[in-house]
Amino acid sequence: MKLITLEEHYMSPEVARATGPEIARISPGFAEAFSGEGGGPGSPDVEALGDLGDKRLADMDAYGIDVQVLSGLNAQHLPSDVAPDLARATNDRLAAAMNRHPDRFAGFASVPTSAPDRAGDELRRAVGDLGMSGTLVFGRTEGRFLSDPRFEGLLAAAEETGAPVYLHPSPAPLATTEENYGGLSEVVTTRLQTAAWGWHQETAVHFMHLVLSGVFDRHPDLKLILGHWGEMIPFFLERLDEMLPTRITGVERSFTEYMRENVWITPSGMFTQANLQYCVETIGADRIMYSVDYPFVRMDGAQEFLSEARLDDSQKEAIAHGTAERVLPNLVV
Repeated sequence: MKLITLEEHYMSPEVARATGPEIARISPGFAEAFSGEGGGPGSPDVEALGDLGDKRLADMDAYGIDVQVLSGLNAQHLPSDVAPDLARATNDRLAAAMNRHPDRFAGFASVPTSAPDRAGDELRRAVGDLGMSGTLVFGRTEGRFLSDPRFEGLLAAAEETGAPVYLHPSPAPLATTEENYGGLSEVVTTRLQTAAWGWHQETAVHFMHLVLSGVFDRHPDLKLILGHWGEMIPFFLERLDEMLPTRITGVERSFTEYMRENVWITPSGMFTQANLQYCVETIGADRIMYSVDYPFVRMDGAQEFLSEARLDDSQKEAIAHGTAERVLPNLVV
């Protein structure tokens, strides 16, 4: 079965040098908490993270991944005078790899959200000139959700180009970390407030802000992708619809309707059959695409998870590649 995976990362040397101090600031202890023996999910293969050639392709071949949609760990959290040039360089580097391996690599653009007046133009360039298929955004920028008016230009560019916005987890603001997750060991606190729970909750709240601020009403053709089985949202749709009906929110549709009309989800390497079955029943197989979250999650079992699922062949094919081929612009298949 052909597999196209969407949440697959790399980091250029320039971005690694520039963002290291900032990552340490917004998520202190992260590297230590996910390193060493027993690192598990979240412990990257550092060599693979910087590779856009032989090692990555060998891993893809070994585990049956046909196409990776790559996203650069980007310059989003850097100052506005630095981020635009680094985002552009990241996209150019990724585009070069796509050109070398057009049948294996596609790309999600990095956009400089700390310079929001330039983010939309960079997305247009990446999609229109470089052949990318969307953008991946790491949570809030300077504490602001994408529903903030300063990001209207970026959202308009995404809608105009048909390029999905993949909303990726990022740590919550530091002000909430100690209050919500403190009082435990440093490793437990760091894991709890990031990959175990906190940044999934943070992404769910981000999505709710997009809905409740009317983003999808202003941009009805905007496409959003949520990883990790929808970042909790599918499992709370009935509750959200009940507690926040349109007569109270003032938006045009229910949460379930926005999920079924504007949003797609992926597993991000959380290969749990119960989650897959629930999401198929709740929002439909045609709203699910595939992802591994490489190299933070190994590719082991990516083929087997889907082939062994209790789904019919058409549903499996849609999740494995068909929906990505339909939804993502510029995808060479």
